[in-house]
Amino acid sequence: MSLIGDGLNKAVQKAFTRPAPKSAGAQMRYLVKQLGGTKAVAQMLRISQRTVERYVKNQIKKPRPGLAGRLEREVKQRWQPQIRAKAKQKAASTGGIIIDTRARLGYTAPIGSTDQDRIRHLTVALPPAHAARLFDAQEQGAGDARLQEIAAEALKDVYFQDGGRRAGSLDEVRFTDIEHLEFDL
Repeated sequence: MSLIGDGLNKAVQKAFTRPAPKSAGAQMRYLVKQLGGTKAVAQMLRISQRTVERYVKNQIKKPRPGLAGRLEREVKQRWQPQIRAKAKQKAASTGGIIIDTRARLGYTAPIGSTDQDRIRHLTVALPPAHAARLFDAQEQGAGDARLQEIAAEALKDVYFQDGGRRAGSLDEVRFTDIEHLEFDL
């Protein structure tokens, strides 16, 4: 996936009320139940249907590292969909989202201002409107570049322009070289 998309998913996963299945057998059984059969799970994970059946019966307990990663990712994507939807709705309507990042930030401004890009560590609370834009773009399948643009626009509005109270002539904010990125609801 993407750095920002994964960060948004991790923030939503913090709202889960129960832990997702940990063992390979439990994860396979969950996916079989969700997708309605071993054939669909086998196609999704790119393994044989017989292998899925062996995991379901606990005949195989330890998956290869590549399969383990795909299995965990698919389970977490489907785990507690109603809790996930409520967390996104709350962030997009009333709560907003907190972004904690260490990245190179700069901006385009009129001549004479210090617009040099530099590494900054920011922890900023983004209002619900920006959280809604991020989640909507993610659900529509936006790539990392588009999510990064939306995050840059949010930082421009909240951090650099302080909601329109300063730096009104700021044109564009550059948000690059991300070293650390974490979201919290």
